[in-house]
Amino acid sequence: MIKRQKIYEGKAKILFKGPDPDTLIQYFKDDATAFNAEKKAVIEGKGALNNILSEHFMKGLSSIGIPTHFLQRLNMREQLIKSCEIIPLEIVVRNFAAGSMSQRLGVKEGTKLSRPLVEFYFKNDELNDPLVTEEHIVGFNWATQAELEEIMTIALRVNDFISGMMHSVNIKLVDFKIEIGRFFDNEFEKLIIADEISPDSCRLWDSLSGEKLDKDIFRQDLGNLIDGYREVAKRFGVLPNQSFSELKEVTK
Repeated sequence: MIKRQKIYEGKAKILFKGPDPDTLIQYFKDDATAFNAEKKAVIEGKGALNNILSEHFMKGLSSIGIPTHFLQRLNMREQLIKSCEIIPLEIVVRNFAAGSMSQRLGVKEGTKLSRPLVEFYFKNDELNDPLVTEEHIVGFNWATQAELEEIMTIALRVNDFISGMMHSVNIKLVDFKIEIGRFFDNEFEKLIIADEISPDSCRLWDSLSGEKLDKDIFRQDLGNLIDGYREVAKRFGVLPNQSFSELKEVTK
């Protein structure tokens, strides 16, 4: 086992000190949580699938000029990433009504929106990540007006690209969440995609059957979560060859 210096542990990932001062190692856990961690489980193989799928999507975004924190995948559960200052917001882009939007506004789940809708949530587990406005964000100095405009542009570009990727494999991108970090490159600040893009952070429905292929399987007790995640990985041709029982933790 390789001993690493832990920097931070969240619900689904652990961050360790990287080999260089401006890098971190991101470890994907098998923990599944929902409803602000009120519902919990450990699901073997979830971390490995999220790691591989997030690598696939991050590389795709980089290929069209959208900067991300991703540098390389190290093994089945770890990525080398750029260290960045996370802006305390969850940026959610919605193409169809679902989840908290349906509950909050009484809109039938699956209703197509006339255009993609960007929402902001303040990252604070104790407050259940409340929905906030642009005025809150600028007023509390979580981001500047210029950063906010760039974040909106990045979020909609990500939506266009990931929607296209999903459409190519008969998956509907209902909504997704991203996080943005400030990365300082030669003293110049750059906004980059951070955290992950995976079935943990996206709502993904089969385009024909409507079957859910994301964390709602766990939230709503719809079956085996891994089956949904494996199906997404299979359609993109990134399903790992190893059985999940063979995927050993490398950082304890």
